[in-house]
Amino acid sequence: MVTCSSSNEAFVVKTGNVTNPTNPWGYTFTPDVGTPNTQTSFWQLPVQVVAAQVPVRTAILSDINALDKALLNDIALEFSTIEAQSMMFNNDQSGSTTTTTGATYGLRGLNSYPSGSTAAFGTNGSGPTNGIHTVATVNSTGAGAIVYNDVVNLMKALPPQYYIYPTTAWMMHPSTIAYLRQLKDSQGLPLFLEVGDEDGAAVGRIFGHPVIPNAYMDEIGAGKFPIYLACWECFVTIADHTEMSFNWYEQSAPGFLTLFAEKRVCSTIRDVFGGVRLAT
Repeated sequence: MVTCSSSNEAFVVKTGNVTNPTNPWGYTFTPDVGTPNTQTSFWQLPVQVVAAQVPVRTAILSDINALDKALLNDIALEFSTIEAQSMMFNNDQSGSTTTTTGATYGLRGLNSYPSGSTAAFGTNGSGPTNGIHTVATVNSTGAGAIVYNDVVNLMKALPPQYYIYPTTAWMMHPSTIAYLRQLKDSQGLPLFLEVGDEDGAAVGRIFGHPVIPNAYMDEIGAGKFPIYLACWECFVTIADHTEMSFNWYEQSAPGFLTLFAEKRVCSTIRDVFGGVRLAT
């Protein structure tokens, strides 16, 4: 039995016949119980370059009002395209063939990570071959196709502690969204229903989580990864260096000036358990 008294006297805890005014818990403990020397997973990736260029005819430089603003908008869109393609498709390892997105000088794309039935961290270290994690991957029941239960199994594969995060969302190509909207039961009724309100679009949300269309992803096909489900704030980290470089080049092509821009970016999977993907 434990009794406490805190009127005009010092706080006292009585446990059985033990009275200890200096230890309110009534028992002793060791602060370093456990394994404080447990090694953590770490990797240190180099910051890579994302570059974009826009050719401009010299004849229009003095003839169009507000051209500078339009050019900056174009270069920003070009940056977005290259960066999105790199973060999904680029392979930064030796022997890479993804030269259009930078290959060994580019970012580490999500599709380049190996697949496994369970997630696992890669090796520790500061080299470009470290941090190659294994992403938990659910295989579709039919090669090059998706059925309703594939989506259910993908949701099941994501650990439930990530369900409550606001950034937990599905990501898929717009054509994959259209494909899921066409799935029907034996009576010809769609499996994903349109309920008519703002948040009730067919495949606008699946099992409570929003669906993000991403045109820079695999479409459905054999050996592809058409769907990711992740707590994105935990799963992926993107580091943008604040410094950007813009230059005009006059001799790239006759009659043109080329606006060339580059910035430094790094991307990596931070918590490999925070995301899963579907393989078709």
